[in-house]
Amino acid sequence: MRPQPQWSAVDVYASNSDIYADPRMVERVDYRRRFKRHRPRTSATILAPHGGGIEFGTSELCLAIAGYHPATRVPIGQTYDYWMFEGLRSYANDLLHVTSSNCDDRVALEMVSESSHALGLHGCTAVAAGLPDYARAVLVGGRDAVLRGLLLTRLRRAGFQAIDAIDHPELGGYDRTNIANRTSRKRGAQLELTTPLRAAMFETNTRSERKTSTTAVFWDFVAATRCAIAATRPGRQQSQN
Repeated sequence: MRPQPQWSAVDVYASNSDIYADPRMVERVDYRRRFKRHRPRTSATILAPHGGGIEFGTSELCLAIAGYHPATRVPIGQTYDYWMFEGLRSYANDLLHVTSSNCDDRVALEMVSESSHALGLHGCTAVAAGLPDYARAVLVGGRDAVLRGLLLTRLRRAGFQAIDAIDHPELGGYDRTNIANRTSRKRGAQLELTTPLRAAMFETNTRSERKTSTTAVFWDFVAATRCAIAATRPGRQQSQN
């Protein structure tokens, strides 16, 4: 494996393009990209830049929040565009992690730039979020203050420990170049779910079984998030400060 680069203490690859250019990384063997663009375009794009085995559970959440059952991809209500990058390796999927500010996938950039709203889904450890290691929590960040507020309200009403990420610069998703913030409005939202919260969303937490073993925690989270996104649709949008 190539030596650790200078740009990050974590990432091995500087960008998605860097992964695609590496002949040792084979699409549909080591990683895959999945997306759906509607015609006409929907108002929001749901993103899982670190899906599959990189940050477990984010692929399934991406599909469900976009309005598709993660097991069948049958629509379950209002649908949105989605894009995800997934690690498929049997081990060391963390090598495929590219920080969201360096995501340069052409399709992802096009989809987000044509959307008025975007939501990035991520996983983190509770300790990284400054919480006890057993905490089932979600950090709510991003530059879209209205959507961030809606997410905080809806998730809290649903019983989740939703924390405003304003005091978490590393996990807050406030960088202007973060893929979720590259919408037509230059702002988006980001959710960082702790490992215990994501683990509670699946009865069997394996890549092959997660999509068919979702729990009430998973669907409650999805419902609350979708309610927040729905409130941003034309005619229901609140004014941005």
